Amino acid sequence: MFRFRRSTLVSGVAVLAVSVSALVAPAISAADPIPADRRDADPAATAPAPVPLPTSADAPDSRLAALLSTMGQGVDGANDLGCVPSPEHPRPVVLVHGTGAGMYPTWTYVAPELERLGYCVYALNYGAAQGYLDPDRTVWGVSNIERSAEELGTFVDAVLEHTGAGQVDLVGHSQGGVVSRQYLKFEGGANPADPALNRVRNLVMLGATNHGTTFNGLQQLYTVLAVLGLTNGSDAVAELLFRGTNLGAAGQQQLIGSRMLSNLNKDGDTRPGVTYTSIATRYDQIVTPPESSFLRPGPGAEVRNVWVQDGCPSSPADHSTILMRPESLHLVKAALDPDYAAGNSVPCPAPEAE
Repeated sequence: MFRFRRSTLVSGVAVLAVSVSALVAPAISAADPIPADRRDADPAATAPAPVPLPTSADAPDSRLAALLSTMGQGVDGANDLGCVPSPEHPRPVVLVHGTGAGMYPTWTYVAPELERLGYCVYALNYGAAQGYLDPDRTVWGVSNIERSAEELGTFVDAVLEHTGAGQVDLVGHSQGGVVSRQYLKFEGGANPADPALNRVRNLVMLGATNHGTTFNGLQQLYTVLAVLGLTNGSDAVAELLFRGTNLGAAGQQQLIGSRMLSNLNKDGDTRPGVTYTSIATRYDQIVTPPESSFLRPGPGAEVRNVWVQDGCPSSPADHSTILMRPESLHLVKAALDPDYAAGNSVPCPAPEAE
């Protein structure tokens, strides 16, 4: 009768986990939210280049500039330290990217559109970790979500201080919606005792993992490891599995039924005084099932759950192209400013000829 050491079994499963995750990664990786073939979104679209971020030399007394100087590449349309909120748009908009991707390239289409409408737009990078295969490369949005929510809170405070505004609006993609909700519930973004003191008025989400995801099948592999007793939520095998897909600890926390999500959604999805808009697409290949993006309204909060295809049945938007398609960007603009929706029709794509 053969006896296998647990360490031998763990090592073998670790190799299997990394091998399988490498196969699954192309289907689920959020490392590049802008698809290589932009013809799917716009035949004339080209990839905007990253821009330098402000530094402390640009504004020596600005805490916001000091934070931005640590965040790598910037994106056009965001982080103009000279922007002054207008009476029409008194709240700065803070953009919160998703898993495995920073502000660039996530917001290369959203930020310029909002700036053009007169918003003061700010974007951060959070959740940094070193690349698994390239330790010299920084991967954003992969570390512990609770810690990322703290980083978001620090950034929002700096934006409010810099602009003199009383509140911000948040726009989050994928994990960015969850990080924003974690900030609202646990890191001072909302004040249930006195919602007038909330730091956030609107939270707009695109393809958010609010109630978890199977990551298009990766959860099944993780479940096998758990059944075998090879992971307890922080085990090295699980870390290898999620690092191998550029999802990191944050990927593990976004699985359906994770402890982090259970704690976040306990006692309700929302905070009083905040208006939530959750925009989802029926063709989301990362948030599976896609309806898990939607929220349940609690006391004192307003929730709008919207399919991109509600207004544009022919829209092919998926988890990536929801960030650039005109019909989904229209929903973001309308959520931030109801008057925009009243004066602008939804720019739906023409149905494909049969």
